[in-house]
Amino acid sequence: VQLQASGGGLVRTGDSLRLSCAPSERTFKTFAVGWFRQAPGQEREYVAGISWSGDKTHHADAVKGRFIVSRDNAKSPAYLQMNSLKPEDTAVYYCAAQETLGPHYVYTDSSQYHYWGQGTLVTVSS
Repeated sequence: VQLQASGGGLVRTGDSLRLSCAPSERTFKTFAVGWFRQAPGQEREYVAGISWSGDKTHHADAVKGRFIVSRDNAKSPAYLQMNSLKPEDTAVYYCAAQETLGPHYVYTDSSQYHYWGQGTLVTVSS
């Protein structure tokens, strides 16, 4: 499965962006999706994850209350709505996907994901 992440850009502090993650060849049915980010000179870090069914989500503490991961259904793209953006949110954002055994699994570790997108750059100016 090839993933396409899009929606990044240059915004100001307090602005919002919505990232999208879609498969290029097949649907996301039975795949959990995760969002990660990597700032310059830093390790890749987990941002948020959502189950295949869409009814289970998890957000990292750094983005909780500001970012929302979602998907309309198992076949739809996954989204990351980013609100109240801060300069420290500046990073390349990656989406990842992994088939799961059931509809309610959420994965929070990068090692649990097999498929990765190319990344989309988000820059937040102060």
